[in-house]
Amino acid sequence: MIHLDNPPEECITFFRDTLRLLQESESQFMVGGALAMFHYTGITRPTKDMDIFCKSSEYPKILKYFSSNAYQTELTDVRWLAKIYKDPYFIDIIFDSVNHNCTVDQDWFDRGAESVLFDTKVRYIPAEELVWCKLYVQNRERHDSADINHIWLKYGKKFDWEKLLLRMDQHWHLLLAQIIIFQFTYPHDYREIIPKDLFDELINRAREQYELPPCLEKVCLGPLIDQTQYQIDIKDWGYKSYTIKTV
Repeated sequence: MIHLDNPPEECITFFRDTLRLLQESESQFMVGGALAMFHYTGITRPTKDMDIFCKSSEYPKILKYFSSNAYQTELTDVRWLAKIYKDPYFIDIIFDSVNHNCTVDQDWFDRGAESVLFDTKVRYIPAEELVWCKLYVQNRERHDSADINHIWLKYGKKFDWEKLLLRMDQHWHLLLAQIIIFQFTYPHDYREIIPKDLFDELINRAREQYELPPCLEKVCLGPLIDQTQYQIDIKDWGYKSYTIKTV
């Protein structure tokens, strides 16, 4: 049983009813967010919402089923997010990321960790995809670096590092930067968790960058990790920004 910093009983009831209805809707879904963090790390935190991940083909069925059961539904952003409300609690239905790099597909569901949550059998999003999404959350208001460190610390020995490297292929710099932060944060543990061949591969890639010709255009990829703080680069400083799809 998960303990979320002693939430009120109506919150537990909301989560339990939500999971029951998701199962009844016969939709494929996975649990993410604070509940997935608890599953992989044991960290608890206050929450009034539940993050549910699914393929984009699944969310219409979920919204229709909850609407028929007296829940308020909202297609917040057709590109990646919908919501289900029963005040004061809500569910985020996530099928992509705000930068459109982490699109949910069948592979997530096939590899998701199975468990029982609030008396319901569920799948959690895979640890690799949880980190994949969090690597792009580096806003001034919210930065998920500590979450990633904790996932690696507690789950890193079971981690599919090749899968994460594949996911981050075009944006591998973010993975290298996070690995260095992990080395700094856990000088006692990183050797047993971070594969040295992965670190060497990324360091070699970084070194080779200096041997490549410069970009023909001034590009700023900052908006991929912070959608507000890098607006000045695009609007005033003459940089171009591209949202690049990853594998």
